[in-house]
Amino acid sequence: MTYGSPDRQDGTLTQGGYSDSIVVSEHFVLQMPDGIDLASAAPILCAGITTYSPLKHHGVGKGHKVGIIGMGGLGHMGVKLAKALGAEVTVFTRSEAKVEEAKRNGADHVVVSSDQAQMDAVAETFDFMLDTVPVQHDLNPYLATLRYDGTHILVGLMDPIEPAVEGFNLIFKRRVLAGSLIGGIPETQELLKLCAEQNITCDVEMIDIQEINTAFERMEKGDVRYRFVIDMQSLKR
Repeated sequence: MTYGSPDRQDGTLTQGGYSDSIVVSEHFVLQMPDGIDLASAAPILCAGITTYSPLKHHGVGKGHKVGIIGMGGLGHMGVKLAKALGAEVTVFTRSEAKVEEAKRNGADHVVVSSDQAQMDAVAETFDFMLDTVPVQHDLNPYLATLRYDGTHILVGLMDPIEPAVEGFNLIFKRRVLAGSLIGGIPETQELLKLCAEQNITCDVEMIDIQEINTAFERMEKGDVRYRFVIDMQSLKR
């Protein structure tokens, strides 16, 4: 890690921070492909790999039906990457306001999960569900949308699962509840290559470092689409 862990060479605690230059082992360096926008590509190293790694690990590809739960910083990248891998993608959102937004990001379909009729209409239809929601929510309605042998992948929730998962939602259809964090250097390099080839970027808003407090307040209110990126040149102002 770049902070809060012992340095591999001298054992001192790494502090992280913003620097003009650093010395790093070549095993932890990524090459940005030619033509990729650096500002838009920066969050690919976080939100991008967080969503790409489980899609790749579970073999998502052409012919699969994938549901993306949540249309935020992780969710919008999940949509773009699942589409790039050849899947048919449906966004699940509780907000009607996110319907057009999801479609603009490439979703084939959108389900408003607070509408029971819409949820009933997609029961037992998906191969994979990528769950990007970071707060506690009921997984059971989404598990019910999975086919036999379907997989529900958590990438956003770190807290205990509440309400509890009902066993029959897993057992009767041999469904899998899985989790994923990020990915390693080779997988991240593979992702950057894919993004460059298919012109995939994260939707970002560039800010100066002097605006960081305002940006943090906006982030807490959910007022960002979808990542803030700091202009490092502003450190010199």
